[in-house]
Amino acid sequence: MVSKVKSCALLGIDGCIVDVETDISNGIPNFDVVGLGDMAVRESRERVRAAIKNTGIDFPVRRITINLAPANLRKGGSMYDVSIAVGILLASEIIKNSDLSSYMFLGELSLDGSIKTVEGIISMVCCATLNNIKNIFVPLENSDEAAVFSNVNILPVKNLTDIIKHLNGEKIIKSYYTDIKNIFLHNTKDSLDFCDVKGQASVKRAMEVAACGAHNMLMIGSPGSGKTMLAKRLPSILPDLTFEEAVQITKIHSISGLLPGNSSLITHRPFRNPHHTISAVSLVGGGKQCKPGEVSLAHYGVLFLDEFPEFEKDAIEVLRQPLEDGEITISRVTGSITYPARTTLICAANPCRCGYYLDPSNKCSCTPKMVQQYLGKLSQPLLDRIDIHAEIHPVRYDDLHNNGNEETSAVIRERVNKARNIQTDRYTGLGIYSNSELTPALIRKYCELDRKTSSLLKMAFERLGLSARAYDKILKVARTIADMDDSEKIKSEHVAEAIQYRSMDRIKI
Repeated sequence: MVSKVKSCALLGIDGCIVDVETDISNGIPNFDVVGLGDMAVRESRERVRAAIKNTGIDFPVRRITINLAPANLRKGGSMYDVSIAVGILLASEIIKNSDLSSYMFLGELSLDGSIKTVEGIISMVCCATLNNIKNIFVPLENSDEAAVFSNVNILPVKNLTDIIKHLNGEKIIKSYYTDIKNIFLHNTKDSLDFCDVKGQASVKRAMEVAACGAHNMLMIGSPGSGKTMLAKRLPSILPDLTFEEAVQITKIHSISGLLPGNSSLITHRPFRNPHHTISAVSLVGGGKQCKPGEVSLAHYGVLFLDEFPEFEKDAIEVLRQPLEDGEITISRVTGSITYPARTTLICAANPCRCGYYLDPSNKCSCTPKMVQQYLGKLSQPLLDRIDIHAEIHPVRYDDLHNNGNEETSAVIRERVNKARNIQTDRYTGLGIYSNSELTPALIRKYCELDRKTSSLLKMAFERLGLSARAYDKILKVARTIADMDDSEKIKSEHVAEAIQYRSMDRIKI
């Protein structure tokens, strides 16, 4: 007898429907799984056999062939165990319900028949909703993650027996729902707040501009000036997450196995802070299983690279594509996978090996050649892709001793939300959501300058020897500053401030 049930494969952060076809026929007893599965899929034969036997059901001593269709799609992981077991039980007529076209089965089987959690459930459930599959069996531990979509019935199960009884009508499993309104609130995650930062008004302003337009930023200054402290507080002023953004962030963390237990959605913007010894593969993704890297795990959040010049040159240079395109494509012999990487990159660097080249105290002990070698690790093509360069000077004693109230993150975030709403309305239907995403054609349309402002930018371009990409970055940042002023036109003061955020173009080594 032949049966067919549905499961799901993962392609990057997206799901793909897999039909699990089962044929049980007479012949020499055998159990084959075909359909381009990896070792975990092939090993499912023994897990399924033991799980069915230990559930109290006789495993059919016949010729069993399992086909995972489409057969030209590579499949990996243990999420097919439950669907294979159900297919065998359906073909053996242990399960009486012959029409399972509206069901999807996900989960890994233990040898005793219990069902274990799997990674990437939210991506699979999203795929099921797009393919009009209304009932999805998921492991009990994955139920919160799976229940973020209201238009499907999530059926959490502990073991194979629960599935059999439900499909045979003996014990119906109630659908599981999660109240998104209660969990989808702005989550600061911790107590880090901009009001803790004393002084540094100019850098706070630069970070607010970066948050308003989703601009990348480089902070350069002496040790102890507050670079790390400021970077860690940037997520607290970023715009509130939308439901669609939260789902995409959760997908990436789920397939990476980084989703906290009993979580449904990640409701705060991610902050990733890898050590400078990280490899290029770990930074952008890859490996044998093509997992997402740090730049994708920071999608819609912040990727903070402290001690930026200390990173390996190969690791730094591979950031060029994701910074420009907002995604990273990983190509291997087995195929290509594209992960989203629309992150706000924040880099912190000392200006020299000792760290005091720009310090007014004149404590720098580095020679000009040493300074040039240190900053030379940052290639000009990469610096051109960073919108804002900000110099940070040591905090003065008067600022530290001042007990006056600094602005809180909540107050700054209100202004950021207002500026982002202006951009969202302006770019409706264009597929972009912030000024940092403007293409050259859109820059010409939305960043027009009058004669006076254009003359100012021309003078800066010639004196600083800017590249064409740096020119575009200045216009994008100026557009953001104008939005913060609620100005439809970009004025000369907006361009002047944007030019000030190109400090690495002004530093003469």
